Amino acid sequence: MSELLIQGQGLNTYYGASHILRGIDFRVARGETIGLMGRNGMGKSTLLKTLMGIVPARDGDVFIKGQRMNGRPTYEAAQLGVAYVPEGRGIFGNLSVVENLQMAARAGTQGQRDWTYERVLETFPRLKERLQHGGQQLSGGEQQMLTIGRALMTNPDVLILDEATEGLAPLIAREIWRMCNVIKDSGISAIIVDKNWKHVTQITDRNVILVKGQVVFEGSSQALHDDPSVLTQHLGV
Repeated sequence: MSELLIQGQGLNTYYGASHILRGIDFRVARGETIGLMGRNGMGKSTLLKTLMGIVPARDGDVFIKGQRMNGRPTYEAAQLGVAYVPEGRGIFGNLSVVENLQMAARAGTQGQRDWTYERVLETFPRLKERLQHGGQQLSGGEQQMLTIGRALMTNPDVLILDEATEGLAPLIAREIWRMCNVIKDSGISAIIVDKNWKHVTQITDRNVILVKGQVVFEGSSQALHDDPSVLTQHLGV
């Protein structure tokens, strides 16, 4: 079995009195690309934040590369090679494109420097045209490219991408999907959240569907395509 990079066991997460995640088991193996799906409000972002330590689980355990992360700060997850692209992007609007990228540059956990400043700009030529623009001057699609590029500058082992193409024009969304394929081909593990299940399943090895904080489906993209009733029932498509 491939090395488990992220593992959540029996995760129960609350916002106040609201019980959001209900006994979730979740794993990411090295080199694996996973689609995390579900309607709005079903717990996808909460699961990602729980894995990153942004929202603590009340019960259950989170392991990154075998290290128990409960109660540990989010930056330690990053130090172990997990890069997180949150919904809403989270770029530094007062920094230029160059500064956003260079402030994140570092070698990966094995000393790898596969993703350099030059490679990111080759991958996102649109950013190369806007190097001195402030983050707040970029379009939504450009901001998403910058956020992904910044995450890649950390040379991660796992990239978490929440709402990969939400609100983006179709032409820009296609560019993001192309980038997801590049990431997969480079060997980086990934968790991708997006409403476009057709694009997600073209990339992913395995998919997990959440309903009301519980896993209701886990299987290959082919298995999902072979059973349209799952999509109809749980995703409304």
